Amino acid sequence: MKRAAALALIVAAGFAPAESPRRAEAIFAMGCFWSAEAAMEKQPGVITAVSGFAGGHVKNPTYRQVTRGGTGHLEAVRVVYDPRRTSYAKLLDAFWHNIDPFDPAGQFCDKGAAYQTAVFAANADQRTLAEGDKARIGKRFGKRVATDIRGAATFYPAEAYHQDFAKRNARHYGAYRSGCGQDRRLKAIWG
Repeated sequence: MKRAAALALIVAAGFAPAESPRRAEAIFAMGCFWSAEAAMEKQPGVITAVSGFAGGHVKNPTYRQVTRGGTGHLEAVRVVYDPRRTSYAKLLDAFWHNIDPFDPAGQFCDKGAAYQTAVFAANADQRTLAEGDKARIGKRFGKRVATDIRGAATFYPAEAYHQDFAKRNARHYGAYRSGCGQDRRLKAIWG
């Protein structure tokens, strides 16, 4: 009897849920990736945010190729986070509060297909959360939300000079952000 109980414990231990992963990823297109990276790096639990491209058909695109059009890519940010310290839902909240979800042409002064907004849902849970948020925002404001909810996409990092741009070029980035009216528009939408 004791032997059977011990064996049952050993077998059960083998099927115990694994410890939660220490890293998870999310990909968001938020207009200019400088702003996306800066916004996401401020979020508690975020390990890193990388500027790049997602959603297109060209492998390893350059910034020039993407912004000229024809690649299908959007400027995006890959967020690596610790799911023990934050959640995908919290990152989605940060995503929404750092974009104008009603502009189908891009974000702030960056217009064109490469600057449209999207959530690249890696799985059904992420898609459900993103679609739920989109519906709630549309209902709350009585407007059509232009943000796409897409499936998983390959992410390609942008060139090195785009990484950590807001940190490395704070003055230039501040002038860009102010000149584009980004904070003013976000405050008008979200309060």
